[in-house]
Amino acid sequence: MGKEWDIVEVLRHSRHDWLNKLQLIKGNLDLNRIDRAKQVIDEIVIETQHETKLSNLHMPLFAALLLKSNWENPSFKLEYEVMFDPDASKINDLAVTKWTHTFFGSLNQAIEPFQENNLSITIEPQSDGVRFFFDFSGIITNRELIESFLSDKSFDLSIKEFTETELSLELFMPMLKNNSV
Repeated sequence: MGKEWDIVEVLRHSRHDWLNKLQLIKGNLDLNRIDRAKQVIDEIVIETQHETKLSNLHMPLFAALLLKSNWENPSFKLEYEVMFDPDASKINDLAVTKWTHTFFGSLNQAIEPFQENNLSITIEPQSDGVRFFFDFSGIITNRELIESFLSDKSFDLSIKEFTETELSLELFMPMLKNNSV
């Protein structure tokens, strides 16, 4: 299901990301743009809080997929938000990870590269399962490829909007009947 990452590669990419963020803060401070530097810091804090919530969902495969996504999917930028519910039920981590990985692959092939393509995922745990809201904005050049992927009816999937520049989906993963993952 994609490239296997060793700890050195993960740390190298993570360190690179952090250095970029620090340079952005330093550059804004050097330009005496204190408000912008504070805004960047606030964005980092929010991003880190969502990483923590994602890591605490007990979905290690899915968390790993999202955490390394911006390193593996150069055609779009991924952001995610986790609406944390400590009483949320467990879902099939492998199934949602495979579905999302395949969706990312289809999206990478169906969009115009080197454009401002953004994918936002909102993860909303509930007592009977987890809802995932996927919102893409950018340039979709191969609508048929995405339509073909979305025609799979083995998941509880609802298409909210689908145009040449927008794609909005809702995926519901029910809780596991027994506590197996």
